[in-house]
Amino acid sequence: MDYVNLWQQISVHGWLRALVALVLVATLAPLLVPVAVRMGLVDHPGGRKDHAVPTPAHGGLVILLAMIASSVLFHDLASSAMMAFFLAGGLLLLVGVMDDLWDLNWKYRIGAQMAAALVMIYMGGVSVQQLPDVVGVQALSLGWLAVPATVFVVVGMINALNMADGVDGLAGGQALVSLLLFLCFALYAGNIATAERLLAVAAAVLGFLVWNIRRPRLPRAMLFLGDAGSMLLGFVIAWTAVRLTQNPEHPVSPVLGPWTIALPLIDCCSLILRRRRHGRSPFKADRDHLHHIFLDAGFTATQVAVGAMVVSAILGMAAAVALKLGIYRPLLVLLFFVLIGAHYRFTADRDRAVAIISRFRSHD
Repeated sequence: MDYVNLWQQISVHGWLRALVALVLVATLAPLLVPVAVRMGLVDHPGGRKDHAVPTPAHGGLVILLAMIASSVLFHDLASSAMMAFFLAGGLLLLVGVMDDLWDLNWKYRIGAQMAAALVMIYMGGVSVQQLPDVVGVQALSLGWLAVPATVFVVVGMINALNMADGVDGLAGGQALVSLLLFLCFALYAGNIATAERLLAVAAAVLGFLVWNIRRPRLPRAMLFLGDAGSMLLGFVIAWTAVRLTQNPEHPVSPVLGPWTIALPLIDCCSLILRRRRHGRSPFKADRDHLHHIFLDAGFTATQVAVGAMVVSAILGMAAAVALKLGIYRPLLVLLFFVLIGAHYRFTADRDRAVAIISRFRSHD
C-alpha cells in the first residue's frame, strides 16, 4: 500500500472541516481571554506550578465549541453516537470548569469521568467487547466485563493526559500526536469518516497550541487547557481508541491503543504506583512527573513539550510497524509494562534522575 496516498482518501469537505476548526480555535482563543478573566477561569501561579503570571484556562471550552460548530456546519450531528459523544464531552467540560474554578475533590472528577464512560457505553454504543491477541488469545470476548473494562479505559486515559498537563504545550502536544496516530490508523483501516472527524479535532488542538506552546514571539502561554480541556481531550482519545479497535469492518488492533499515548500513560502508572507505595493518594499532585524532572535538569518548557511529542510519535509508529512486521502482539503488551517498570526504577531516585538527564542537555 502507498502510505503517502492514504491522505488522499480524505475528502475536500474533510479538509475544509479541519480548516474551520483550526481557524475557529486560533481566532476565538485570544478573543475570549477577557470572558475567561471575568468568569474567574484563570490559573494562578504558586506551589508546584511553573507559570509566573495568572493565565486564562479556557482552552478546553474553545476546542469543544469548535468541535460542535464544525460538526453542525458539516452535518455530522445526526447519529446517536455523536450526540452521546458531545453529551459526555460537555459533562466533562462542565465538571472540569467547576474544578478549575473551585478545585473540586478528586472524587467528583472521577465520578464525572465514570458517568461520561457510561454515556459512551449505553447511549453511544461504544465499549470494549473484544481484545483479540492482547494476551495471545485470538478471540477474547469480555462479556459482562465489557462495562468495567470500558470505564477503566476512559478514566485511565483521561487522567493520564490530565496528569501530563504541567508544562506549556505538553498535554496539547501529546493529544495532537495521539489523534494524528489514530488518524493514520483509521485511514489505513479504511475508516474514512472517523479519520475526517479526527482530523478536525487535531486541527482544533493545533489551533490551541498556537497560543499555548512557547516560542520566540510568545515567551509564555496565552491560555491553558485547564482541567476541563485535558479531561475533554483525554475522553476524545479514549472514545477513539475504543471505537477504532472494536470496529470489525475497519479493524485496528487494541494493542496499539496504549502506544498512541504512551508517555502520559507510562508516567501516570509509575506515579500512581509510587504514591500508593508511599501511602499517598494517587491523585495528590506533586512535582515527580517526568516533565518536572526534565525541567529541573535544565530543559526549557518548549524543549520538553516538543521532545515529548517526538518521542510519543516514534513510540506509536514503532508499535504500528512492529504489528505490520508480524511481531507477536502480546510481546508489545509486555514491552509496555516493561517500560512502566523502567520508568518507575529510573525515577525512584529523583535527584539521580535529574543529574543523569542534565548530562544530555546541550551547553552553549
